[in-house]
Amino acid sequence: MAFTTLISSLVVLALIDSTSFGTLLIPIWFLMTSGRVRVDRFFIYLFTVVGFYFVAGLVIMFGADAFLNRNASLLDSNLFLFGQFTLGIVLMVISQLIDTKKARARAAERAARGEGRILKWRNRVMGDSVSRQGSITMLIGLALTAVVLELGTMLPYLAAIGLIASEGPSWPMSGILLFGYCIVMVVPALALLAGRFVAYRALKQPLARLDNWLVKNAQSTTAWIIGIVGFLLTVNAVNDLGWFG
Repeated sequence: MAFTTLISSLVVLALIDSTSFGTLLIPIWFLMTSGRVRVDRFFIYLFTVVGFYFVAGLVIMFGADAFLNRNASLLDSNLFLFGQFTLGIVLMVISQLIDTKKARARAAERAARGEGRILKWRNRVMGDSVSRQGSITMLIGLALTAVVLELGTMLPYLAAIGLIASEGPSWPMSGILLFGYCIVMVVPALALLAGRFVAYRALKQPLARLDNWLVKNAQSTTAWIIGIVGFLLTVNAVNDLGWFG
């Protein structure tokens, strides 16, 4: 593969990755704050995500294959697969318990009043009620959580790592390509930050409506994520155990 073709492919994959929960939706959520945007905290979150993705990418490129090969027998054992099956069932049950009609009704009421834990948490992180050190700790924790939850489903990122490893140059240029990929992933979020300052009046109402929707559906969204992860774990375990053919 020609180097220019490799770069083009990586840019396209990175832009697809830029639409994920951690690289776009959470930054949009930060930009919807009713007060002034804390640019320093916005950058802390965004580049923490970049750093975690970069480190995870390096680990995958240089260490994952060796780890999986050494532990293949354990990961394929019936004991491990039954544990995976049990975990999947538990997650699906939890998803049903936290997304009841009463819970959705209470969330809608809180959104209408401008309340709710998710809204209060954002105001703490992006406001002045918490010390700078406390806000930084919460932002880094959020960034790490977003990366951990997304990494297994980030197929474009995994494909990009495969391209760099198989078609790209050797180290350290391969590391530079991976870092550049991670930077491109957050370019749309940076563009929205610029738009927040340049065209806030035009964006205010659409952002407010989206903000209200996110607050109202935050608990349901969390339940769906937990349920989907549980379902995938269960189906994968059932298939590997050979219970249905």
